[in-house]
Amino acid sequence: MTAFASPATAHRVRRRVVRVLVAILVVILLITVAFGVYVNMVAGGDRDAALKVWNNPAITVTSTDHSIVLEPSDAGSDSTGTGLVFIPGAKVDPYAYLYKLSGVVEQLGATVVITKPTLNLAFFDNRPLTDFTADAPDVTTWLIGGHSLGGVRACQLADDPAVSGLVLFGSYCATDLSETDLEVTSISAENDGLSTPQKIEDAAGNLPDDATFVEIPGANHASFGDYGRQSGDGEASMTSEQAFTAITEALSLAVAPRS
Repeated sequence: MTAFASPATAHRVRRRVVRVLVAILVVILLITVAFGVYVNMVAGGDRDAALKVWNNPAITVTSTDHSIVLEPSDAGSDSTGTGLVFIPGAKVDPYAYLYKLSGVVEQLGATVVITKPTLNLAFFDNRPLTDFTADAPDVTTWLIGGHSLGGVRACQLADDPAVSGLVLFGSYCATDLSETDLEVTSISAENDGLSTPQKIEDAAGNLPDDATFVEIPGANHASFGDYGRQSGDGEASMTSEQAFTAITEALSLAVAPRS
C-alpha cells in the first residue's frame, strides 16, 4: 500500500520550502549589500594634496572612466619617454596618489597612469594592461607598479611583453619573478606596519638578484599616498612633503634612463 500525504501536510511542506528559499534569498541579498558597502568604503584622498597637482602648470591631469593620467605639460628634450602604470592599494581612492607620484612627472618628464580598479580592489580588475597604456600612446618604455595589494597585482601583470620594469611601493611579490630580466625597484617604509621591512625582506627571493631596494626612513605604509591613517600601520615621523621628496628620489632610480 502506498501512503499519500494529506493536502494539509503537503501545504505545510510547501510553506517550509518557501520559507527556506526566502531565507536563502535574504541572506544572499544581505551579503551582496554588505559587500557593496565594503568595497565602496574607500580611504578618501586629501583634497589639498591633490589640488597641488591639479593646479601645477607643469603637469596635465586627465581623468578617464578607468584611469588618471599625469603628463608633463611641455614634454621637452629631457623627457624620459617612460611611463608608469600604477595600481592603488585596496580600497584607496586613486586620487590619493596624485601628489606623491607627481614629482617624476614634473622633474623627469615621465608619464604616470593611475588605474581606477574595479570595485576599488585590484584583484577584481581583469582589464588588460593595454587599456591603460593606450592612455599615453607617446610612451616608449613602460613600467608597472603599485602600492600594497596593488603592488601584488602589478607583479602578476609584470610578465606582459610591454613591461620592462616593476616598481613596488610598500609591497612585495607573491609571484616568482626571480628568473626574469625585469628592472625592479622596491621602495619600502621604515615604519610600515603592514608591508613591514621584514615581510619585504622575506619575499625578496621572488625578485631578480639585481633588484634595487630603497627604504625611506620615518615613512609608514600610508606615506605612499595622502589618505590619512590606516589601521595597523606604524607611525610616520615625516611630513607628506618630506615623503614626496623621498618617494620622488627613489622612483627616479626606476624612471631615469639606464646607462
